Amino acid sequence: MVRAPEFPKNLTWLNVQRPRSLKEFRGRILLLDFWTYGCINCIHSLPDLKYLEDKYHDRLTILSIHSAKFENESSIENIRQAILRYEITHPVLVDRDFQVWESYAVRAYPTFVLIDANGRIVRTIAGEGRRELLDQLIGELVNGIEPKDIQFELEEMPISPLAFPGKVLASDRLFIADSGHHRIVVTTFEGEVLDIIGTGFSGLKDDSFDEAQFSNPQGMTIHQNVLYVADTGNHAIRCIDLEKRIVSTIAGTGNQSKTIYPQGGKALEVDLNSPWDLVWNGDRLFIAMAGAHQIWEMQDDVIQTFAGTGAEASFDGAIQEAAFAQPSGITTNGKELWIADSETSSIRSIDLETSQVKTVCGGGDLYNFGDVDSIGETARLQHCLDVEFAEQLWIADTYNHKIKRVNSDGFCQTVFTESFSEPSGISATATHLFIADTNHHAIRKIDLKTLEISSIDFPSLCAPTVCFPH
Repeated sequence: MVRAPEFPKNLTWLNVQRPRSLKEFRGRILLLDFWTYGCINCIHSLPDLKYLEDKYHDRLTILSIHSAKFENESSIENIRQAILRYEITHPVLVDRDFQVWESYAVRAYPTFVLIDANGRIVRTIAGEGRRELLDQLIGELVNGIEPKDIQFELEEMPISPLAFPGKVLASDRLFIADSGHHRIVVTTFEGEVLDIIGTGFSGLKDDSFDEAQFSNPQGMTIHQNVLYVADTGNHAIRCIDLEKRIVSTIAGTGNQSKTIYPQGGKALEVDLNSPWDLVWNGDRLFIAMAGAHQIWEMQDDVIQTFAGTGAEASFDGAIQEAAFAQPSGITTNGKELWIADSETSSIRSIDLETSQVKTVCGGGDLYNFGDVDSIGETARLQHCLDVEFAEQLWIADTYNHKIKRVNSDGFCQTVFTESFSEPSGISATATHLFIADTNHHAIRKIDLKTLEISSIDFPSLCAPTVCFPH
C-alpha cells in the first residue's frame, strides 16, 4: 500500500472550522469521495455515504473532494448551496484545478479512495452503488481502532418558507415542488396558500395530504384533476388525487434500479432510477428518467423504456439507438417531446410520429457547454434542467442563471438574465412564465407582455417543523 498524498495548502474547505491536513485524520479511517454536485451518479452515492457515516461515526471520517465539471460548479457559494441542498454533514474540500483529483489519479465521477488509520491507500473504487463493498472494507479496517468522535462546523441552513424548489407547474393554480422540504405546495398565482401536501419529513408514505411523505420531489404534470409527481429521492412516481386529497404510489418500488438496459413491466414492480420530470401526452405519461439516462413511458399500469440505450452520451437517431445524459426536464406540443438533457447541456427532441431523436440546440457531447446565443449545435447552454413549450420553447439554463427561448427559426436566445440563481423549473400560462429560482428559495413570475419580473410572496407559508442536521 502506498502513502496517501497530502492535500495542497491553498484550497478552500467547507463544513469545517479550518483547513485540515491528512495527518490530522490519522487514527481514523478516511474515505475520500470525489464528486461534482450536478452529477446524478454522485447524488446517488450520498445516501450510501450517510449510511457509512452513521454506522462508523466514531472511527470513520468522510471527506468529499469537490472537483467541478461545469464552470458554475467551481463557485464556492454554489458548492455551499449544494452542501445545504443535499444535507451533507462532513467536510468538503474544494479541489480547484483538479489538484487533488490528479494527485490521486482519479478518472471518473464518483470515485472513492479508502485510506487506513496510518494514512495509506487501501483501495480506489469508481462508480456509484458501492455501499456493500465499502461497508465490508471499512468493517475490516476498523478492528483495533480506538473510537474517537470528531466534530465539524457545518454550514447552516437558513429557515425559509421554501427550500431549494426544484420544479413549478402552472395550471389553474400553482404547484411548487418544495424539494428541500420534501413536500408539494399549492397556491394561487398571487401567493395565497391553498394546500400543503406532505409532512415535510423525507419518506415514502401513501396517505392523506397531512400524512403523506415524499423525498426530494421534482417534476409534476396534471391530468384529469390528478397531479402526478416525480418523487426523485424515492425513485417513484406518485399520484395525488386533488379531490379525494389522497397520495398514492403508481410506479416504482422505492428502490433504485441498477439496470441500465431498456426494461419494463408492471409499474409497481419495476425499480426506477431518479425520475426527474413528467408530461402527459394523450394516454401516455412520459418520464425523464435522469438516473437511467433515458425517457420512459407509462400506460395504464405498465411502465417501460421509451427512448435511449442507457448509455450516458449524446447520440441522435432512432429511439432505440439514441443516447441521453441525465435528462431532467420534459415538455410536449402533442407531436414532439422536448427534453432538457442536462449533462450534455442541450435540448433534444423526439418526433412521436417518426420516433427519431435530434438535437435542437446546444450540446454535441458531455463537455460542450458554455453561454452562446446561436442556432442549433453552435448554441451553448450550461446544465439546463428544464424546458417548457408555450408557442415557443423556453429553457431554464440553470448553470448560466438565465432563461432562454428557441424561436421558430431555431435560434436560441437569452431573454432574462436578472438575478436568478440556478433556476431549475419553468412553467407557462398564456400570460406569464413561472420560474423555480432554486438557490434563492423563491418563485419568480414574468409577465410575457411587459417582460417584467417579480417575486411571489407567500405570507402564510412557513417552513415545516423539521430537524435538519445543520
